[in-house]
Amino acid sequence: MGSVVARNRVSVIGVPDGRPMVFVHGFGCDQTLWRLVVPEFAVDHRVVLFDHVGSGQSDLSAYDPDKYDSLDGYASDLVEILRELALTDVVLVGHSVSAMIGLLAYHRAPELFGALVMIGPNPRYIDDVDYVGGFSRGDIIGLLDALDSNHLGWSAQMAPVIMGNPERPELADELTNSFCRTAPHIARQFARVTFLSDNRADLAGVEVPTLVLQCSTDAIAPDSVGQFVHEQIAGSVLVRMRATGHVPQLSAPEETIAAIRAFLTP
Repeated sequence: MGSVVARNRVSVIGVPDGRPMVFVHGFGCDQTLWRLVVPEFAVDHRVVLFDHVGSGQSDLSAYDPDKYDSLDGYASDLVEILRELALTDVVLVGHSVSAMIGLLAYHRAPELFGALVMIGPNPRYIDDVDYVGGFSRGDIIGLLDALDSNHLGWSAQMAPVIMGNPERPELADELTNSFCRTAPHIARQFARVTFLSDNRADLAGVEVPTLVLQCSTDAIAPDSVGQFVHEQIAGSVLVRMRATGHVPQLSAPEETIAAIRAFLTP
């Protein structure tokens, strides 16, 4: 099926003629973090999983610092995958920064998409006038400097904050290990691209059904951000989940599945 399939370690499971669902992982993760929700959708959908270049078991030799110096590089990969697999009417499920990558891909090729599901989206992490992204610029610069100086230490410190659910430390351990598996130079650049991005203007003009899943007490995407995304995407559905933290596909898979199912059910 071409080099993009190997480059991004594309996996296709489920029903061959089912409506396609493409699950896109966030920063520091890979496609394995979808394992608790994917089987539920594979029974009646054609499910596509992949790793961003530089993540998981992707082809690290394909990592191009110039291409991936913005989220557009990742969005172009996503569109390439959809076209290589000849997919249309795609339900794109994007977690965290990949909700924005999916949004950019939609604007590149809207004819390929049938619906967007955004889990913990944040179009701009840095607070601005009349906008609360959750972080000051100083917060983000400090975060990035800490990652630059000590990748493993940063991973061990940040993963529990991102995951939440302190009563279930095994979840934070899994996320820590995922962060640590990413090559430090790639993690540093992807973090800068992620946390310094501003995709607020890209929320306009979405013309497919869109679901925004907002977790409770999410340190990375606070409630105000979910509300903002919902208000900017006309006709979108906002679901405030009982799940806490930023990774509900791991911490609350049943609630995540139920919310997506309800959205997709006519």
